[in-house]
Amino acid sequence: MIEAIRTFNPIVQALLATLFTWGLTALGAAGVFLTKEINRRLLDAMLGFASGVMIAASFWSLLAPAIEMTESNGGTPWVPALIGFLAGGGFLYLVDRILPHLHLGLPIDEAEGIKTSWQRSILLVLAITLHNFPEGLAVGVAFGAAAAGVSEASLSAAVALAIGIGIQNFPEGLAVSAPLRREKMSRWRSFMIGQASGMVEPVAGVLGAAAVYFIRPLLPYALAFAAGAMIYVVIEELIPEAQLNKDTDLPTLGAMLGFAVMMMLDVALG
Repeated sequence: MIEAIRTFNPIVQALLATLFTWGLTALGAAGVFLTKEINRRLLDAMLGFASGVMIAASFWSLLAPAIEMTESNGGTPWVPALIGFLAGGGFLYLVDRILPHLHLGLPIDEAEGIKTSWQRSILLVLAITLHNFPEGLAVGVAFGAAAAGVSEASLSAAVALAIGIGIQNFPEGLAVSAPLRREKMSRWRSFMIGQASGMVEPVAGVLGAAAVYFIRPLLPYALAFAAGAMIYVVIEELIPEAQLNKDTDLPTLGAMLGFAVMMMLDVALG
């Protein structure tokens, strides 16, 4: 499979990989055609799992290669990683403050960002889009780095990252669509909003791959930027949502499992 992927242009590779992650989001969202209920404990475990995957991916697939890359080029290893990581988190913080959005399970009067009269469904999609953008960016940057011939970033590692992100996108799709269905939204509309949450990933993936492929000195910063953005989402959104019911055991176990799965994929394939 890796050799078949290698025949494509790196931007096409990133597009195909993020279409895969989007597809698994849509597949998960399609579960709304089977049920309109999702057990809250199961949802908490799913959110914990997604957190673990994203934390592991941030280090194993992004920060570690950025540090190794800088060191091999004779630079100060921690500088690009630190700058990129904080820039990624800062960027998400600014977007979070500006972009109107609403997190799942909250009343519309608790929408964040600039105040607007937009419909609840639009605000929900924007919230999930904000969440998924760093994931698509991370996958795109990983493929761009591999194509640039950087020894610390392999195509196998980029594929492992895409698989890991895709695995955690599957339950996320259902986690978005099922609550909407429970709120009396039609099955089709619930599905469309659920799968739409992953549509930004191919866009972010192509942008990330193109940026680092054509501007190689950006690579360590771009890798760390994606890591910072993902960690921001985990701490600001996923973990708090997973622990809303004060039952922290399942989300914690889910996070441990997610971290272990992503670590295994990265080490085994990368």
